[in-house]
Amino acid sequence: MTNSLLRTLVLFLSLSVHFFYAQDKETHQKKTQLGFAQLDFLSIDMPDINEPNMDFTGIHYNLKLNDWSYAGLGFYGAVGGVRGGFFTLGVNAGINYKFYNNFFVDTGIHFGGGGGAAAPDGGGAFILPHFNLGYDFKHFSISSGWSYVDFFDGGTINSNQFYAAIQIPLNFNHSDFKNRESKYTFDDLKNSDWNTKSNRISLMVHLNNLSVRGDSQFSTGESIKGRTIRLAGFEFISFLDKNWLFFVRADGAFHGIPAGYMDIFLGGGYHVSMNKNKTNIQAKFGIGAGGGGGVDTKGGFLIYPDLSLEQKLFDNFYATINKGFLMSPDAHFLTSTFGVGLKYYVDKEGTTSDFTEPTSFKFKGVQTIVKQDWYIDAARNGNFDLDMHQISLQVNVFLNKYIYAAGQTSFANFGDAGAYAEGIVGLGAESNRFLKDKVSVYGQLLGGAAGGGGISTGQGLIVKPSFGVDVKLLENLSLRGGIGYVKARGGELSSTFANFGINYNISMLTAK
Repeated sequence: MTNSLLRTLVLFLSLSVHFFYAQDKETHQKKTQLGFAQLDFLSIDMPDINEPNMDFTGIHYNLKLNDWSYAGLGFYGAVGGVRGGFFTLGVNAGINYKFYNNFFVDTGIHFGGGGGAAAPDGGGAFILPHFNLGYDFKHFSISSGWSYVDFFDGGTINSNQFYAAIQIPLNFNHSDFKNRESKYTFDDLKNSDWNTKSNRISLMVHLNNLSVRGDSQFSTGESIKGRTIRLAGFEFISFLDKNWLFFVRADGAFHGIPAGYMDIFLGGGYHVSMNKNKTNIQAKFGIGAGGGGGVDTKGGFLIYPDLSLEQKLFDNFYATINKGFLMSPDAHFLTSTFGVGLKYYVDKEGTTSDFTEPTSFKFKGVQTIVKQDWYIDAARNGNFDLDMHQISLQVNVFLNKYIYAAGQTSFANFGDAGAYAEGIVGLGAESNRFLKDKVSVYGQLLGGAAGGGGISTGQGLIVKPSFGVDVKLLENLSLRGGIGYVKARGGELSSTFANFGINYNISMLTAK
């Protein structure tokens, strides 16, 4: 009797220990967010009758809110005409409804800010509604129809035109933001939904030098040959398989020419690893838009062939050097490039990889913030001050539970500074939530390139400290507000600012 009772007690304790251990190692729910990337094109009739149309192309990412609606973000840049350097940032919302088999109606609106290249963009604020008919080919869809653009804050760009777009499904898996920094082994995940092949991405911040060649010139006709334009920016890469990749990169000038030059590229490349994945070579080719800072890039369409060498430093961090060319197809604007960067590789959303044999896994926090900035008494070229407003996109990647690396880009939309833009990076920290798990506070220090729109930023280098409050609305959605200070090195910009926006918070499974 006693032995039987003892065996029963031992069995009960064993099961209890197993139960509580299993509860402690319970994996976080895998959620799939449906979405799609979009490339679109329109040719805008400019107000000057003697000026050719400004060809405008955009790259967007939209989240599907349900079966028929979506919302997201997008950039536009000039690639034809005479307004090279004209860029915008905005938010999208729309309806995509299948009405017969694979035929669909797509209608929506884009609101944003931006400008440049001495265009009549006013404060930069604009709307771009569209109405398209399209067909879904399963792996991609195409649509075309009507669009209207209006730079309504004092601008005179106002046009109806043909609109064409291609959409590519691009979903991602995630967990709740509160689960960031949770750790697991392969045994913990092998029987979960996370036990799939991972997707590899990389994030890089870099400095790039453009050595100007040939007949390159300012829009005034003055030669730029022999100058070095110094850029700061970032690059995002996503791997299609072990070798092939696609990338998006953006840069802004901070030295060598008047502030205001920037470029954005989309392209593909080939990746080769050696030395036990400690050394990589990448050959890439990109197409995109660029200009500003007085540089004459004609319509703004640029190409970017590049070769880079990477060497592992520690963990998933690599030092990079690159050499290539950045130029217009007819070499009207021609530069050779040389740059250095710091790159971080991530295998995400799965437990197996073509590149490594991961043994441990962690959920990393990611925040995407869309906000409106208000610069108080922003100093202008011409020795006067005037308030300026801008739409801003910031992405935070958490290095641990509290510290994050940040990248931010912003474009003026009110205040007679339509060509002003920023591209800045830095570090920040955010607290745990308090007040019934609803509120957190943050502080950050960012810096980088800025200019255009008559804002006095010298050659373009700014620093931008700020702090603020984040208030949770839903599990992965919150309101975010802050105040700060922006200062230009070599310019008169020295302003207090405030901002308010929306924060989309998630965590993503990463492998190590």
